Amino acid sequence: MSQISLTFPDGNRREFPKGVTAAEVAAAIAPSLGKAAISASVDGKHYDLQWPITDDASIAIHTMKDDAQALELIRHDFAHVMARAVQKLWPEVKVTIGPVVENGWYYDFDRDEPFTPEDLGLIEKEMKAIINERDPVKTEVWDRSRAIAHYIKKNEPFKVELIEAIPGDEPLRMYWHGHWQDLCRGPHLQHTGQLPADAFKLMSVAGAYWRGDHRNKQLQRIYGVAFKNRDDLKAYVTMLEEAAKRDHRKLGREMELFHLQEEAPGMVFWHPNGWTIYRTLEDYMRRRQRSAGYKEIRTPQVVDRVLWERSGHWEAYRENMFLVEVDEEGAKEKRINALKPMNCPCHVQVYNHGLKSYRDLPLRLAEFGSCHRYESSGSMHGLMRVRGFVQDDAHIFATEDQLEAECAGFLSLLASVYKDLGFEKFDIKLSTRPEVRVGSDAIWDKAETALAQAIEKAGYPYTVNPGDGAFYGPKLDFKLTDAIGREWQCGTFQADFNLPVRLGAEYVGEDGAKHHPVMLHRAILGSFERFIGILIENYAGKFPFWLAPRQVVVASIVSDADDYVNEITERLRAAGIRAEADTRNEKINYKVREHSLGKVPVLLAIGMKEVEERTVSVRRLGDTQTATLGLDLAIAGLVSEAAPPDQR
Repeated sequence: MSQISLTFPDGNRREFPKGVTAAEVAAAIAPSLGKAAISASVDGKHYDLQWPITDDASIAIHTMKDDAQALELIRHDFAHVMARAVQKLWPEVKVTIGPVVENGWYYDFDRDEPFTPEDLGLIEKEMKAIINERDPVKTEVWDRSRAIAHYIKKNEPFKVELIEAIPGDEPLRMYWHGHWQDLCRGPHLQHTGQLPADAFKLMSVAGAYWRGDHRNKQLQRIYGVAFKNRDDLKAYVTMLEEAAKRDHRKLGREMELFHLQEEAPGMVFWHPNGWTIYRTLEDYMRRRQRSAGYKEIRTPQVVDRVLWERSGHWEAYRENMFLVEVDEEGAKEKRINALKPMNCPCHVQVYNHGLKSYRDLPLRLAEFGSCHRYESSGSMHGLMRVRGFVQDDAHIFATEDQLEAECAGFLSLLASVYKDLGFEKFDIKLSTRPEVRVGSDAIWDKAETALAQAIEKAGYPYTVNPGDGAFYGPKLDFKLTDAIGREWQCGTFQADFNLPVRLGAEYVGEDGAKHHPVMLHRAILGSFERFIGILIENYAGKFPFWLAPRQVVVASIVSDADDYVNEITERLRAAGIRAEADTRNEKINYKVREHSLGKVPVLLAIGMKEVEERTVSVRRLGDTQTATLGLDLAIAGLVSEAAPPDQR
């Protein structure tokens, strides 16, 4: 029998018979590892312990201690066990697909009757029974005709359609969890008893079209979550409960920030309080960008299709664009325009006016650009995914030699902005060249190296996403971590060698010849709408004083204090504080509760003692104690606190 060579993470190499399984390799290393093994990585690909290895390769054996691999297997197996439980309880149900998603899985079913919350309880109970049976998990490779005949006999039409869509040269893996069988790429655990029976939960049921196409049959999707142990599940459920309290849609109503309605789907109606946050944030970003050397511009929202065709967006993005047809006077055909889905082509038009020299570069053009994109109704979610939004968008036109310095400058600006807005931690991902791309390998080498070196010199850790860059250049993506541990992708920095060429952007170099600049796409917040939604949830509506829409309420305890309340309010407003007077004939405890629910950071309670002594009683949101201060001292302190971070 021929031999193959397997290289282990420590560099050691051993010979094994061709076709050896990862399970056999693990057992050969140590009997204890053979028992603990759950899967392997072979040349970087996640392998089932039962799959044969036929070529020389690097190999790593995984156990339950390896979080990424263990969680993938656990969640994948739970999807199969759930489908098995559903078909045991309701044999007439047809199964479709059940992939792993973040924190869990889902599986789509074709069932006439809707699943109920009580049904989810029954399914969970049956799943635990299956786990207790410790049924073996087996895998085989079948040819297409055998697999199709199998599913036709079982009356599983969705599986037949899936097989017919799989390329002819791809192996069909069939998995059995006990007697229950499914078509699946794998890998999987070795028996159902390896699943943690106390670390999963079925969460919800939703509608889903077969293969994501609204023209197809609507199915029922059951979502579940799973972890390695009960404590992790409990922590996740607690986080969800906290997230529900912080839901920006709920707080948006309670704090009167914004609303959305059916007559304008995906478009935000900003109320005075929400618009105050928006404008305060916009003013802050405008100052930060101006100090970093950006020049602010404004470009049209409606642009002729000709520009979108030249830029390439018409072909690649047309289905997501809002089109506007106009009957131009004297024209034979209607003129087709589009609401801009992004600002990039318009910024090139500004750059192209007037001859540019290498001495003019880098040129940093920024715009709070209003964009519109058609998002499906099912994908929209409050402020987090809308159809109309404004980006803190900017494009830097630079020479190739300036790329690293511009990246470093952007990193410094981004880190400072995130810190000012309350986010101390963010992660960076560097996405490198995809298979289909424009530009020479030499240019890609230079761009990827420049981005990597800029990150390293700035002292930030990063991970690489091989092959996940845009077709026009490598990119950096920035993920924030909020107060309850959730990640949000916001900022981006992208190197583009394509658009300047397509749209004729040039500069005269030191050699007197014309060259195309590198176009650097960058954003820090992303969209104002989404970022404000993130801020609402991060702070649970309790904004820092400088950003709070209602900063101070001056409340009377007795009506005889009303004149002093109004005097204080006017002085605060004159000093630039967003202050309100509350002189209603209500008890002070009622006023405290009401304004606390409205997340007002500071309440000044005024009674006759304060009137006589020219003082104020200061109560902070969330505090039960009050502090008495002289009026002038209190106002001076609030004015200092109200200054945005960049002006302190």
